[in-house]
Amino acid sequence: MDIDAIRKFCLSLPHTTEQVQWGADLVFKVDGKMFSVAALEVAPVCLSFKCSPENFVELCERPGIIPAPYLARAQWVALETPGALTNDELRELLAEAYRLVWERLPKGRREALAGDTAKSGKRAAAQRTQRASSVQTTPKKTPSRRS
Repeated sequence: MDIDAIRKFCLSLPHTTEQVQWGADLVFKVDGKMFSVAALEVAPVCLSFKCSPENFVELCERPGIIPAPYLARAQWVALETPGALTNDELRELLAEAYRLVWERLPKGRREALAGDTAKSGKRAAAQRTQRASSVQTTPKKTPSRRS
């Protein structure tokens, strides 16, 4: 996956934000907590992300994947080459990274974020209903019959 595809996928996950940090790294976060970092310039690693302890061990045994510098202790891996994983594997692992971070958020915060989404959805539906009801229809004029 190229950077545009990674960006599109990560931003499709609920409540995800992106931010350029540390000069040229595109960081994807959920509620301010990182779950993936993509290099925007040439670097020793092209993408890093959080993973489960089981996947951390398994992935680090594969060629082109190493423990992420500075983040390995938190079970993050880094891809040295973009082709180290298939696109499907990468999407699955990025979704897992998001889920792992989401599940570590306090329950109240997760509920608040989910409530904000529901409220904005209800608000949008109410606005659509209001717009639809404000559309004025003009009655059709029927020709009068003169005898």
